[in-house]
Amino acid sequence: MADDPNPTRMELLKAKTRVKLARKGHKLLKQKRDALILEFFKILGKAQDLRSELNLRMKSAYSSLAVAQAYHPMQEIESAALAVKRAPGVHVEVRNIMGVKIPSLETSEAKKPLLTRGYSIVGTSAKIDEVADSFESVLDLVFKLSETENAIRRLILEIEKTKRRVNSLEFVMIPRLEKQARMISFRLEEMERDSFVMLKTIKRKLEKNAEKKNESEEILDRGS
Repeated sequence: MADDPNPTRMELLKAKTRVKLARKGHKLLKQKRDALILEFFKILGKAQDLRSELNLRMKSAYSSLAVAQAYHPMQEIESAALAVKRAPGVHVEVRNIMGVKIPSLETSEAKKPLLTRGYSIVGTSAKIDEVADSFESVLDLVFKLSETENAIRRLILEIEKTKRRVNSLEFVMIPRLEKQARMISFRLEEMERDSFVMLKTIKRKLEKNAEKKNESEEILDRGS
């Protein structure tokens, strides 16, 4: 962008229009930044609650595992674990938060009915079932927490990018455009003053020439 634009009325109008658009963009970006920050803290609070709950469920799950180990040999617990069917499928959808695309995880039910887990209920006890229940509950929370953690990371990146744009407009672009508009206006005023002085000078010269012409005509009239 040129720092010394042409001092014309059209350029002045363009400069004022650019300033107006930059200010409008600055306002919209500030609104977006503030909305993103609010959304960030809302999701952050949710993530903190999920982390706390996950820690509690993990403790409960490992306690259940310790109890099961007291009733069953380790090989029997490992055999039941290996017989468990694979983890539930995950379907990823994308939701939009103020222009930020955030994956949303949709999973089939993490908790499985007893008969569909895969291991035999004949050679196991309720203690192993309790372990399976506990870790399925943990898995369900892991899905939810991973979604919120991913949303937090993406929001942080977008907030930083928006803040840089806001600062660029506020401290660089808008001052530069305002300076250009002032410069064009100042140059136009100078040109108008110069034109006014030049017209006054021409007018005085024309008046003097007219006076001289009149004087010459008067002298000629007297001589005749």
